[in-house]
Amino acid sequence: QVQLVESGGGLVQAGGSLRLSCAASGRDYSRYAMGWFRQAPGKEREFVATISWNSVSIYYSDSLKGRFTVSRDNAKKTVYLQINSLEPEDTAVYYCAARSGGSYYVRLHEYDYWGQGTQVTVSS
Repeated sequence: QVQLVESGGGLVQAGGSLRLSCAASGRDYSRYAMGWFRQAPGKEREFVATISWNSVSIYYSDSLKGRFTVSRDNAKKTVYLQINSLEPEDTAVYYCAARSGGSYYVRLHEYDYWGQGTQVTVSS
């Protein structure tokens, strides 16, 4: 079992930056692939980024590549999502997810555990 708690969201002006964190608890976290997803009002949850357990494999949504950076610190059991040059269209609840084994995963149904999400609101 893995419990995930996101933090770092908030209200920010367009052009600003945020670093989201996802703290995990439970055994064997270091062996889990991690992912970030987001869900904007009235839209489906979409893939943002994923990182393998050893940080060797990292993959981003093609439409978001360039402004987002995912990283992890297994000693701290934390995965991060750095977002630069924020746009109003980035307004969403951001979720982290975990999946044991494997390299990385981009589909919602591939993940076993989810956090409650952190709200990011970007004002124009």
